[in-house]
Amino acid sequence: MVHKIVKKLVMTAMGLILLLPMFLVFVPQTQAADTDPAYTAIKKRGVLIVGLSADYAPFEFHATVGGRDQIVGFEVSMAKQIAKDLGVKIQIKEMGFDGLIGAVQTGKIDVIISGINATPEREKVVDFSKSYMSPKQTILILKKNAPQFTTNVDSFSGKKVGAQRQTTQETFVQNNMPSSTLVSIQKVPDLVSQLSAGKISGVVLNDPISEAYAQQNKALQVIYPKPNESEGAVSIAMRKNSPVLQSKINASIDGIVSSGKLKAYQKEANTLMFAKQSFWAKYGNLFIKGTLITLALAAIAVVIGAVLGTVLALFKLSPNFILKSLGNIYIEYVRGTPLLVQAFMVFFGTQVIGLNLSAFAAGALAMGLNSAAYVAEIIRSGINSVNYGQTEAARSLGLSKGKSMRYIILPQAIKNILPALGNEFVTVIKEGSVVSVIGVGELMFQTGVVQGASFQPFFPLLITSLIYFVLTFSISRALGYAEKRMARSSR
Repeated sequence: MVHKIVKKLVMTAMGLILLLPMFLVFVPQTQAADTDPAYTAIKKRGVLIVGLSADYAPFEFHATVGGRDQIVGFEVSMAKQIAKDLGVKIQIKEMGFDGLIGAVQTGKIDVIISGINATPEREKVVDFSKSYMSPKQTILILKKNAPQFTTNVDSFSGKKVGAQRQTTQETFVQNNMPSSTLVSIQKVPDLVSQLSAGKISGVVLNDPISEAYAQQNKALQVIYPKPNESEGAVSIAMRKNSPVLQSKINASIDGIVSSGKLKAYQKEANTLMFAKQSFWAKYGNLFIKGTLITLALAAIAVVIGAVLGTVLALFKLSPNFILKSLGNIYIEYVRGTPLLVQAFMVFFGTQVIGLNLSAFAAGALAMGLNSAAYVAEIIRSGINSVNYGQTEAARSLGLSKGKSMRYIILPQAIKNILPALGNEFVTVIKEGSVVSVIGVGELMFQTGVVQGASFQPFFPLLITSLIYFVLTFSISRALGYAEKRMARSSR
């Protein structure tokens, strides 16, 4: 009897041992189904970081609400509701549309809510929620040119047709209008500006956007082309392998659509788009904000450029082979690559190495590093312009090489190179427009925002050009005055 009991206990224990590995395998899977890295990071932070390009009314755009500039639109209202459903706050990061996918891949943002479509190419690098809208493709044309075109896309053969870069509209032109010349531009307002100027014959847009432009500007007309097709599934993009975040967002979208909130958000956005206010009352603060950020960028970049440029100039003049090589390599590399590329490298590259720099910090750093290469050559030439006898005289008086450079050579070199340094400062102010691609809200970025929100492609550019002229003219005159004062003091 005892033998049988012992035998049963042994058999039971062996069975449990055999089942234990299966149990250990299934337990982690059950826990993993409750969370994923993206969702965990959002909940831990308590903030959902939403990336968008606010030049796409009525999806998202800038408007003055209660005397304050705000990013509004029906997708912004959706984003706020989704954050509420997730039990977190919302933070909006604005940047160029073509930088959004890179930002979500590198963790700069959590999700993209910016009229983005789930295409097979994009699905390879990001996950998408379920669709909440399927707009139709349209072609926006000048009403006076309407007799030239029909709903058949072949009527645009041999014509230039515009589309926003890296969008389904661009793909539509490539697939359905091979006889037309594609013009790809980053911002929709720039495309409409080219259409208004007659530089292109049409712009492919989804119907909420094209109808809004046509409603605002009676010189424009909308064509629903044949073959017609849906723009695609407008969805929310997030990092790959985010099943829990994806399911939570899908549940929130279901609630927003089924409750009728999406239609209410759209009506609210349309009302804000056409609110009756003067142009300056609606958008003046954006120009002011952009100007201040442009000046701040330039000031920081000039400081970085002057300090690092001086070091690089001394490196290049050093008898030490390693220092001289480092100076030469840096200067040649930076001068040989565009600032646009450097801005993207700093913005995304710092994230890869664990530095989560803001768009402003990354933009200022990129501009400073770029300026340093040019300042280094200016300073080097200034040092070389000082007669070598000055160095010999300083050394004969007992000054060390470092003190001779600091107290004798550099002060004279600065007087010689002041005009060139002034020109570099002016150049830095204008080059600040490049960093708008990573979402720095400087003057050109805000100009694009105003273009998109006001449906006026040209007038905002005119205002911006005048602001740049005032800035650069004032700085040039101030530097000229300082140069004259220094010249008089040296007599």
